[in-house]
Amino acid sequence: MKVCKFGGTSVASATQIKKVVDIVLSDKERKIVVVSAPGKRSSDDTKVTDLLIELANRALNNEDTTEACANVIARYEEIAQELNIDPKIIETIRQDIEQRVQSSKEDEVLFMDSMKAAGEDNNAKLIAAYFQSLGVEARYVSPKEGGLLVNERPARVQALPEGDEQLAKLKDEKGIIVFPGFFGFTKNGTLRTFNRGGSDITGSLLAAATDATLYENFTDVDSVFAANPMVVDEPEAIKEMTYREMRELAYAGFSVFHDEALMPAFRKSVPVCIKNTNNPEAPGTMIVSERKKPSNRPVVGIAADDGFATLYVDKYLMNQELGFGRKLLEILEDEGISFEHTPSGIDNMSVILRTEYLTPENEKRVIERVQEELQPDHVHLEKDLSMVVLVGEGMRHTLGLASRAAGAISRSGASIQMINQGSSEVSLVFGILTADETRVLKSLYDEFFK
Repeated sequence: MKVCKFGGTSVASATQIKKVVDIVLSDKERKIVVVSAPGKRSSDDTKVTDLLIELANRALNNEDTTEACANVIARYEEIAQELNIDPKIIETIRQDIEQRVQSSKEDEVLFMDSMKAAGEDNNAKLIAAYFQSLGVEARYVSPKEGGLLVNERPARVQALPEGDEQLAKLKDEKGIIVFPGFFGFTKNGTLRTFNRGGSDITGSLLAAATDATLYENFTDVDSVFAANPMVVDEPEAIKEMTYREMRELAYAGFSVFHDEALMPAFRKSVPVCIKNTNNPEAPGTMIVSERKKPSNRPVVGIAADDGFATLYVDKYLMNQELGFGRKLLEILEDEGISFEHTPSGIDNMSVILRTEYLTPENEKRVIERVQEELQPDHVHLEKDLSMVVLVGEGMRHTLGLASRAAGAISRSGASIQMINQGSSEVSLVFGILTADETRVLKSLYDEFFK
């Protein structure tokens, strides 16, 4: 039994949804279908999720929502008409969206979650209706009915294992299950959305809970590439990689697959295959626990991601001050800021942060608290940093790899702000200025793949 997930571009229009249905029906093992909200039909189009966010903001600001609501419904109506589905489905979608707009706005975060989730939820209803119109036994299953449980606020949303027993029952149902991605429900019935790549997470959770033989993640590329094809010309395709390699690459900016989505599949050792909806015959990229054959390259892929900042703290004899690092990280914890890396020296410590968690207010509080509570000689925050990550299981067995990487960065004309190698030696991270990111990525690719 296979679980397959289709991303936003794969379900953006009637033409794309027909491809999805053909793919599902071409393999009897494809049992559970996880769908995203309709994405962009062209580069200048607007995703349904963005339309819903605009609608939600208008509702929160007590503005007229008539046009914004009509824009959302029009997308579904166009798809339904082209698929020749019973118009009743549009009335169902209209009522659902209008009901969400009129729901409680006391908690703005939960209201926004409910509005955003309408994209996936209603697309799953529509796609299930299309299967049925073709005479296929299929039905829509909501995360509440299916048993996808998540934790309560204010903690970061995560799936609860208590829901797995209910989710596992889906594999025994007759016909095809169409399941919306991106969100789940707390035990008290509150809807919460996952963070980035939420539909990937849903698909992985279902694959793990149902002990699927394969989790297929359909997107708009033939495979995962060794580097960003928007930066590097015709990068090499990766045929097979391990969970750890994909996790490291996804963390560092590989948008094909969200890093959190790997964890459920990894825990149950469910193989994952990245495939292309527009070219389903392509083999794609397999993500497995261990390769069948060792890779002949030490580096499997190179990724880069911007949006980082470094909190620099200097204090003479810091290494002799018991609990200094813990106290520094506790300050960040109190402000709700997670850290990415903590490279340090004898008398200094750096904490790498994502700027998305920073605001002018909490930046000021962090600096003030560090100065007051830790009494450093110097503290400051530096932004506009990128992390470039080299990933490969074979790196640990390769001599001189860090030297080659540093040389490639030097030849690009960039300076290295930070170096960090994980204890597993699967990844090597370089902190650089964001302005140098493109040049560095190209230089590293040339060094290890040409």
